[in-house]
Amino acid sequence: RYDFTWVGKRQAIIEANRPIQKTLRPCTEESKDWENTENIYIEGDNLDALKLLQESYLNKVKMIYIDPPYNTGNDFIYNDKFVMDSDEYDEETGAMDEYGNRMFKNGKDRGRYHSDWCSMLYPRLKLARNLLREDGVIFVSIDDNEVHNLRKMMDEVFGEENFVATYVWKARAGKDHTAQFASVSQEYILCFSKEKNSVVMGKDIRERSGGNYTDDRGNYKREQLRQWGTHDRRLDRPTMYYPVLAPDGTQVYPLRPDGSEGCWRISQSRMNALLKAGNVDFVLEQGAWRLYAKHRDGTTTETAISTYIDDVGTSATGTLQLKAIFNDKVFPTTKPIGLIHKLVEIANAKNDDLIVDFFAGSSTAAHAIMQLNAEDGGNRKFIMVQLPEACDKNTEAYNAGFKNISEIGKERIRRAGEQIRKEIEEENQQTKLGEKPKSVPDIGFRVFKIDETNMKDVYYSAAEYSQETIEGLVDNVKEDRTDLDLLYQVLINWGLPLDLKHEMEEIDGFTIHIVDTDALIACFEPNIPESVMRKIAERKPLRAVFRDGSFRDSPSKLNIEGIFKTIAPDTKLRVI
Repeated sequence: RYDFTWVGKRQAIIEANRPIQKTLRPCTEESKDWENTENIYIEGDNLDALKLLQESYLNKVKMIYIDPPYNTGNDFIYNDKFVMDSDEYDEETGAMDEYGNRMFKNGKDRGRYHSDWCSMLYPRLKLARNLLREDGVIFVSIDDNEVHNLRKMMDEVFGEENFVATYVWKARAGKDHTAQFASVSQEYILCFSKEKNSVVMGKDIRERSGGNYTDDRGNYKREQLRQWGTHDRRLDRPTMYYPVLAPDGTQVYPLRPDGSEGCWRISQSRMNALLKAGNVDFVLEQGAWRLYAKHRDGTTTETAISTYIDDVGTSATGTLQLKAIFNDKVFPTTKPIGLIHKLVEIANAKNDDLIVDFFAGSSTAAHAIMQLNAEDGGNRKFIMVQLPEACDKNTEAYNAGFKNISEIGKERIRRAGEQIRKEIEEENQQTKLGEKPKSVPDIGFRVFKIDETNMKDVYYSAAEYSQETIEGLVDNVKEDRTDLDLLYQVLINWGLPLDLKHEMEEIDGFTIHIVDTDALIACFEPNIPESVMRKIAERKPLRAVFRDGSFRDSPSKLNIEGIFKTIAPDTKLRVI
C-alpha cells in the first residue's frame, strides 16, 4: 500500500501526544498595554507552546501562517528529544536486527537529513490542526528543499481532500547569475483547510486583462494601473513616470515593490481621461496609494485569487521594511508585510478573527495584522511563538543589543505599533468637519515565557523523607513564583484564553484576581480569613481558585467547600 514514512515517524507521533509539565509565565515588564490588549507573544519552544494552548484555543483559530526552517543545511536549529540515537536508527532502518546482527553495509549515505526535519515539523502540524476552526486554514512557506515532503505530511495530517492550493510567491526580483542550472526566484506557500466544505475563501476584486483596459463594448475593467513584470522601471519607460493627484492632495508616483521608481501602465493623456470620467479608484494599501481602473458603471468583479503572487513585494522588500524600523539589518531574511496581507485576504480573516504564527521570527505577521487592522478597522488578534534562539555575536543584531531572536520580534511589534499610532494621529489631524477620525487598533501584546511547572517536584520515596524535606513541602509552590504565574497556570489548566480581561481588587486587605468579570476569581494569599472567602463566594463566580497555602489548617480548607456549597453552589472550586 502507499505510505509516507521516515525513520523517526513513530517517535514524532508519540511526541505530539506526550504530556508536559510546563507552564506559561506572564512577563508584564516586557509586555505592552497588558491590561487591555488581546494579542499574545510566547517565548519558548513552539512544540511546548502548542501543547499548552490545546485546551484554551481548541477550534478557535481562523488562520495559521508559519515560515519554518527550509532545511537548507544551515537553518535547522530545533533539537527535539525524540530524534533517535544511532542504535535506534540502525534498528529501524534495517541496518541491525534486534539482536545486533548487521543486515547490510553501513554506508555513509544513510543520512537523517530529511528524516530529522520531518520529525521536527510533523507533531507541530498535528497539534496546529486541533487549534483551527472548522472554517480555518493554514499556510506554510517552503522552498524546493522540502516542498515534496511537506505536501505529503500535510496530506496526512489535514487530509488530501482539504488541500486548497500551492501558492507560488515571487520571492526574488532579479535573476541569480551564479546559479549553475536554473535561476530560482520563487518560493511556495501550501494552503490546507480544516474542513474544506466549511471554508469560504477570499476573492480578488482586481481583474487582469492582459493590458487591455476596455472590453469589446468599451467598458472599463478594474485593474491596477502600476506596471509590473518586465520593463517596470522608470528608465525603461520614462514617459510613463508622472505624478497623479490623490484624494488627499498628495502626488502619487508609480513605485515598484521595493520602493524604487517604476512606471504607470498607461500614458498621461489616457490617465487624465480615466480620471475625468471617474473611472479610477484610489485605494490606500500598506500606507501607500494604489490606482485601479474600474468598470464604467463603478462596479467591481470578484474572481478567485490567482495562485501566483507577484504583487506583494519580495524578500528584499521585507528586509527594507524591517530596516526602516530598526535602521539596521537585524534579521537575515524576512517576508514582506504585503505577503501576509494577501494571505489574510485569501483566508478571509476579518473582524475579531485569531491568527497564529508559531515560527514568528521577526514578527512580520504581527506587524502586518496590526497594520491591516489600522487600514480596514478590523480587530484581528494574533498569537506569536518564537524560540529565543541566540543571535551570533558577529551579527548586526547582536551589536544592536539583541541577544536572541525573540527580543527582535518583541521590539518590532513595539516600534511598528507606535509607528501605526503616529500615522493615524497625524491623519486624524487632517480630518474634515463631519468626518469620523480613525481609531488606533490594538497595538499591545502580552508576553509569556515557557518554563517548568510552578509546583514543586516530588521525587522522594517514603524512606527518603526527612523532617527537612517534609517542611519544605508544606508550601507546594516554588519560591520564585508569583500570583500571576499561578493565575495563568490555572487559566491554561481550565482551558481559558490568555487574553481575557484581568483586574485586581482588595477585600479587607487581601488581593483578589478577577478574570473576565465573573469567569474566575482567585486569591493566593496566605491565611485567608473566612470573611474574605464568603465575600468572594457572594460574587458567585463561575470558578474560584485558592492555593493550598491559603488555609491555616485542614479544617479551614474543608470549611471553604462548605461555604461555597451554601452560597455559590454552581461555582467550580479548585485548590492548587
